Amino acid sequence: MCGTCGCGEDNTVRIQKPGGSSEQHNHTHSHPHTHDDTEHTHDHLHGHSHKDQRSHDDLHSNQHAHSYGHSHDHSHGSEILIEQDILHKNNLLAERNRGYFEAKNIFALNLVSSPGSGKTSLLERSIKELGKEISFFVIEGDQQTMNDANRINEAGAPVVQVNTGSGCHLDSDMVNKAVKELDVKENSVLVIENVGNLVCPAMFDLGESKRVVIISVTEGDDKPIKYPAMFASSHLCIINKTDLLPYVDFDIEKVKEYALQVNHHLEIIELSVKTGEGMDKWYDWVNLQSKKLNS
Repeated sequence: MCGTCGCGEDNTVRIQKPGGSSEQHNHTHSHPHTHDDTEHTHDHLHGHSHKDQRSHDDLHSNQHAHSYGHSHDHSHGSEILIEQDILHKNNLLAERNRGYFEAKNIFALNLVSSPGSGKTSLLERSIKELGKEISFFVIEGDQQTMNDANRINEAGAPVVQVNTGSGCHLDSDMVNKAVKELDVKENSVLVIENVGNLVCPAMFDLGESKRVVIISVTEGDDKPIKYPAMFASSHLCIINKTDLLPYVDFDIEKVKEYALQVNHHLEIIELSVKTGEGMDKWYDWVNLQSKKLNS
């Protein structure tokens, strides 16, 4: 179970490519207690693709994002418990991911948003229009189905789907395994489309180079102040579906004011994936940031 939000109890995580089959495997792991050296074990199911299968150890080195200390009420005297950072292991592995990306000149983007904001549509159009200039690799995060991975595959980019089951976010361990399965090439752009959620993904560093939060004009213009952690941790905010502004009650100046109130360093791009208006600004941003990384 996730030590921060409680998701993922008895969870099944599957990593697979479009057209590949997946199997579930029992896997036992242990949690150390902070007040003694005892451990207890739990059985978890982990699925993976057998198409282009990696080693058994790669897919079952279960490094969890929820390294946390347990406290128990005991009657054998006073105790001082030192709690571990519940995100400690996630952050350590995120730094390993980041080091790998930097060594390979991989520009890694973590796309975050609430469901339906247009993350996958943005990716599809970007791949189709920039695919000749940039080598895209994509990790799709979703609780169920291969729908998004199939869409990205048809758009022309190598992709793996991470199904998190009851989990509400990706973590650095899932990304680490997905990158191995995807075999991301040097001098490329890796796009990680996170699970649709503006809460928990804000807490989990994946090792990305930049975090991009996407909102649409069909949502409330108070999103930045309702979910400040996500906007505070992002580098770019994309306001999508601007073609619908005449038909919705959405104050675009207010949402920008709120976003900059939370994070005054945040860059903002307004665009419509459907009409293509503003997409050139997004493409310029991706090119500029990837060049900065490789310089």
